[in-house]
Amino acid sequence: MTTPADVHEVRDPELPGRLLSVERDALLPLLRARGDGDFALPVTACPGWTVRDVLAHCSAALSRVVESRYEKDVFSPASNQRDIDERAGWTTARILDELEHGMTEAGPVIAKAGGVLDGVALGEWVHAGDVRDALGEPGAYAGAGLPFALALLAQVTGARGHVPLHADLDDADEPVRLGDASGERPPARFIGDGPTLMRLYAGRPVDGVPYELAGVEAAELNIFG
Repeated sequence: MTTPADVHEVRDPELPGRLLSVERDALLPLLRARGDGDFALPVTACPGWTVRDVLAHCSAALSRVVESRYEKDVFSPASNQRDIDERAGWTTARILDELEHGMTEAGPVIAKAGGVLDGVALGEWVHAGDVRDALGEPGAYAGAGLPFALALLAQVTGARGHVPLHADLDDADEPVRLGDASGERPPARFIGDGPTLMRLYAGRPVDGVPYELAGVEAAELNIFG
């Protein structure tokens, strides 16, 4: 896996859509092969939510993007819960259909938004990892989408002026530079694998996974907190 170190310096507007497409092709067949009971499993990363709730949130968020429906408190916890509640009477198949449609159609809309919606695509990928984790599937926060997710993470953290970090990844040919590229603050350092780096930036637990982090506290990396 090769991830350019300077990918965040110029925004790639097509990157969010590519990530969503790759994840769609991997995730939807897996979900459609699961029994109904699996969708009632709790998701550790999202306390109080089941697998079905997470998927309903994801499908609703992408539908909002595709349809340009943004209320004043959109994507807030209250708004997210309303979206889930509105889908309480839906079949699981209908939620999966909405999710597939959103992962297919949201890319061009995100591309044209100038960067403000890039984090939505990244969040969808992270939630796919949450679901895999809850289902006991291998490859949570990894898989075919990881190179695209790392590139998008660099793009998002660079645009937000996030804490600068230089990551030497076990599973990448080149280092990844994340966050503010101004040079005003010395970059922190990370040594470990890509999925662990993604877990740290998503605020997901990394218990028992070896990695090195210097110059920044793990909690400072969380972009969703």
